[in-house]
Amino acid sequence: MIVGILKEIKVAENRVSMTPAGVEALVERGHSVLVERSAGLGSGFDDDTYRQAGAAILDTPGEVYGQADMVMHVKEPQPSEYELIREDQIVFTYLHLAAEQQLTEALIARKSVNIAYETIQKADGSLPLLTPMSEVAGRMATQEGAKYLEMPQGGRGILLGGVPGVAPGTVIIIGGGVVGINSAKIACGLGAQVYLLDTSLERLRYLSEVMPSNCFPVMSSVPTLRRLLPQADLVIGAVLIPGGKAPKLITREMLSLMKEGSVLVDVAIDQGGCFETSKATTHTEPTYVVDGIVHYCVANMPGAVAKTSTLALTNATLPYALEIADKGWKKACIENQEIKLGANVVAGCVTYQRVAQAFGFDYCEIDSLLQ
Repeated sequence: MIVGILKEIKVAENRVSMTPAGVEALVERGHSVLVERSAGLGSGFDDDTYRQAGAAILDTPGEVYGQADMVMHVKEPQPSEYELIREDQIVFTYLHLAAEQQLTEALIARKSVNIAYETIQKADGSLPLLTPMSEVAGRMATQEGAKYLEMPQGGRGILLGGVPGVAPGTVIIIGGGVVGINSAKIACGLGAQVYLLDTSLERLRYLSEVMPSNCFPVMSSVPTLRRLLPQADLVIGAVLIPGGKAPKLITREMLSLMKEGSVLVDVAIDQGGCFETSKATTHTEPTYVVDGIVHYCVANMPGAVAKTSTLALTNATLPYALEIADKGWKKACIENQEIKLGANVVAGCVTYQRVAQAFGFDYCEIDSLLQ
């Protein structure tokens, strides 16, 4: 198979979908790899390193799309790329389609095979290709929240860990999954008072066992949020419905409960955001203020730490990329349920139910396309 590695074009996105070591693994299995010029520079990998790994370097995304059987990205294809995608071409990347109707419609029209990193799912419910970036984003969420609590950044001037004789800040984290627990680890390490909310009693029991004494796992509900928000200096939205749109858990009206200069960090923004007042921002303009509350809603947070993120992402995606390249997408889906669950839009049909539900589109069982 010919595999194409594209340069990311989303604002301030420095990751790349495959390291030179990953390219070498594909080449060793007999596949050809095309890398768009300068694709790896933001992550510290120059074109010569890719050549040494066995890749060919092409000048434009059009050349990569024009020749590759499977293209790999980190972020979803941007509007300038829609017309480059070919019928039956495999697009393997983060898609987050439930929050992107225009992209969903474009992929339907292109009749490509679109396999989303974020919905590849193991039998135990874990999301192996989302997990590494969720770990990064979770840790960054506290780091960024702490920064924007500084007064020069528009915050209320709170040091999360406090100092002797001065109480620490209070952090509320909504969602006790991968993002939430990683956010809580950093916040607890700084010395903040942390409330970690989730709706699963089993998960709360686990969190109670593994988290330090300054973390308080609490059953999530609207009354609980209303009780805790007046205390909050930083609120991190870490909810996830795999492949679906995030629920709006904090309304605009609830912002009035919060202290002026408090910070909201919405890690769920890729899935539409979990705060009513959320809108996607970029690393160049990461924040805005609504009703006195600072909002940080960067849709590609791990792109700011591209060297760490690219290595972590390739560690996770490479085994799946190899399987798809070795077998072709149909055989890979038939033999690996995890990859089958990654199929979101195939041959003009929406094959992931939550994406179809998000826009009222017809849903097509992927099995009907695997004959």
